[in-house]
Amino acid sequence: MAKKQFKAESKRLMDLMINSIYTHKEIFLRELISNASDAEDKLAYKSLTDDSVDVKRKDLKITIVPDKEMRTLTVSDNGVGMTKEELESNLGTIAHSGSRQFKQDLQEGDKAADKVDVIGQFGVGFYSAFMVSDSVTVISRAWGSDEAWMWQSSGVDGYTLTSCEKEAPGTDVIMHLKADADGEDYGKYLETYKLQELIKKYSDYIRYPIVMEVEDYRQKEKPADAGDDYKPEWETVKEWKTINSMVPLWQRQKSKVKPEEYNAFYKEKFSDWQDPLAVIHTSAEGAVTYKAMLYIPSQTPYDFYTREYEKGLQLYSSGVLIMDKCADLLPDHFRFVRGVVDSADFSLNISREVLQHTRQLKTIAANLEKKIKSELLKMQKDDREKYEKFWKAFGTQIKYGVVSEYGQHKELLKDLLLFWSSKENANTTLAAYKDRMPEDQPYYYYACGESVEKIAKLPQVERILDKGYEILYCTEDVDDFVMRALEELDGKKVKSVNDEDALPQSDEEKKQAEEKAEAAKGVLEAVKEALGDQVHAVRTSSILKSAACCLTADGPVSLEMEKYMRRVDGDRGMKAQRVLELNPDSAPYAAVKKALDAGGKDTVAKYARLLYGQALLLADLPLEDPAGFAQLVCSLMV
Repeated sequence: MAKKQFKAESKRLMDLMINSIYTHKEIFLRELISNASDAEDKLAYKSLTDDSVDVKRKDLKITIVPDKEMRTLTVSDNGVGMTKEELESNLGTIAHSGSRQFKQDLQEGDKAADKVDVIGQFGVGFYSAFMVSDSVTVISRAWGSDEAWMWQSSGVDGYTLTSCEKEAPGTDVIMHLKADADGEDYGKYLETYKLQELIKKYSDYIRYPIVMEVEDYRQKEKPADAGDDYKPEWETVKEWKTINSMVPLWQRQKSKVKPEEYNAFYKEKFSDWQDPLAVIHTSAEGAVTYKAMLYIPSQTPYDFYTREYEKGLQLYSSGVLIMDKCADLLPDHFRFVRGVVDSADFSLNISREVLQHTRQLKTIAANLEKKIKSELLKMQKDDREKYEKFWKAFGTQIKYGVVSEYGQHKELLKDLLLFWSSKENANTTLAAYKDRMPEDQPYYYYACGESVEKIAKLPQVERILDKGYEILYCTEDVDDFVMRALEELDGKKVKSVNDEDALPQSDEEKKQAEEKAEAAKGVLEAVKEALGDQVHAVRTSSILKSAACCLTADGPVSLEMEKYMRRVDGDRGMKAQRVLELNPDSAPYAAVKKALDAGGKDTVAKYARLLYGQALLLADLPLEDPAGFAQLVCSLMV
């Protein structure tokens, strides 16, 4: 029979189908199985609407047969099959989708089209077979017909269509695989283990059994006359086995899924050896219909805080894996969540490898974000021990979420935050802190440092604790950024204990402070002259009680920010405008004044360097000259 040419811009479009549309060659098996599933769906629908079609859904299946000797791979279904005209139309015209046409016909006929979930949309999936094959043969017999037809093609040169014999209705797609060359191993698609791997990866939830003949090892039956010294013998046998799971866990009712089933699915799919902390099994119907099953892990992945870590949820469309990690379904602050989302409403590109950015995608992502937050708040309230475990693993990520995008997500995330409480000696939420707050407390207070123990000894915290006010102890690099991003909570500002106005002063207190500052003017100028550019300013302190000095900062860059940037960028990082604050009521201050009044300029300089070094140590900042500081201490002891 004469070879026919394809009808859709022939060679150029066919070459595009084979070489450009699909990123991964292994996708071909997913596409052919999806087409076979569509054929089964069409026959199942016919059986419901046509009394002459006597077929039971349980008898429908998809069969995979590799033949290493012939170098062929066959994908067969016992679905609706195709007539000669349908073969010509569906396979002879590139980008003509029989599945799409089938659904359109249902809609025009005013039938329950929405209940028929066929996968094919674009009519190009079949041609992915040519990525791995040098020739493809399709043998098909339509249901209700005695005729069978064979479609054959070697690619862009066209195809032939001839009459043939086929015992039962359905379709066989027979691929003759390309020779291995140029580093391409096409022969691996004839290996049973590889085929099983691809079926489990992409088509595990196709609703019909996908069967293959696989090898298994069995113990031979013990002979009747075997003695006590008989050693068991094993043999290799071949048997037909269903490879796919068919019904995904997320399609089942929550009440009928056991916790151990959720946990087993999570461990298998996401390669974790520990059970998750929580499972979110949810669904929605309406403008956007989807089902989702999300997991909150119990531990931080080893690469979580590296650039190599990829966030995202597994994306399925009608049970077929489309993307292994769809990043757009998760915000960065919840990037630790693992799970799956399944929807027939996603708009996919022609290869079904890339998700288009659509309203449906944004809607689902927003819904999932709310569900994740709700689950975390529930855990925080009902199982604090479990939430503390979550916080230890992923609390830093929540904090990064607060400060990212200029604090855009702080309202969403603030209820999830935990900080160490000076009053409770345990982690507390901001809401619990608020409930304990005395009526006269003007601000939410926080203090930053390397550890809780070190923060508790900071001279700046003394006066605030004496007032009976609670302080949130912040021990992570990001904490100061978080507090500044929060800025204000429930009408009250968030204040660092280092802030000059951390404790509001009465008019009388302000007057006294001004008088002390004026009286100390000479001492402050002398100390500033001795320290030079090491400090931005020297002033009397309104936040110290018994301690002699402390270090604070003017301007937008805090000392904590400077420490963080020093760790990130070394000496190139941002520098704070350092302020040395002196307590005019302390004995060391009196010693400086006495030396100044006695004209001991060198002694004043030594005292200034000593106080500045002490302030640096208290602030967890490095001494610029440790050896010189040690000599200074020794010289003052003599």
